[in-house]
Amino acid sequence: MHHTKDKKLFFILSFSMGLVVIASNYLVQFPVRFYNLENLLTYGAFSYPITFLITDLANRAFGKNKARHIVLVGFFIGIILTLFVSTNFNDVISIRIAIGSATAFFVAQNLDINIFDKLRKKIWFIAPMTSSIIGSVIDTFLFFSIAFYGTDIPWFTLALGDLTVKLVVALIMLVPFRMFISRINDFNDLKFKDFNY
Repeated sequence: MHHTKDKKLFFILSFSMGLVVIASNYLVQFPVRFYNLENLLTYGAFSYPITFLITDLANRAFGKNKARHIVLVGFFIGIILTLFVSTNFNDVISIRIAIGSATAFFVAQNLDINIFDKLRKKIWFIAPMTSSIIGSVIDTFLFFSIAFYGTDIPWFTLALGDLTVKLVVALIMLVPFRMFISRINDFNDLKFKDFNY
């Protein structure tokens, strides 16, 4: 029963990761056209921080090695489907968005996993908050520089706007993180109790 529940959680987190990556890669192409924010913000900033929530929950439940597997599954689902859903291969920017997204996601999520793992024994919010903030900064500047550097798109101001929203959403994500961790077993506790895990 315990392992069936683990498998179910693993698949839910992997599938969710892929879904959020696809949505974010699609939404990042659309600037927010309210309150003069079109040069500051894209809709991708609202959905992308959920990836850090998923990674941190995976890390808490399964440890850093399985969390990496979930990132890889999400990476392949997300990137492959993004190529089919929103990449226009006749458009250099569209190709750069795909490459930027893949690179930024992979680097930032793995960084998030390592930071979270080092801080996992501290007060519950320290690990997800620190890893998500640092991951968001790295992810944002990697993505926007790869996708838009050298174009007439104001990538730096867009990156700053996206990052601001991502940081706010990352802090809001602490609420569901707290709710979910009370319902999942902590890998750190389990590995000492269950040697077959």
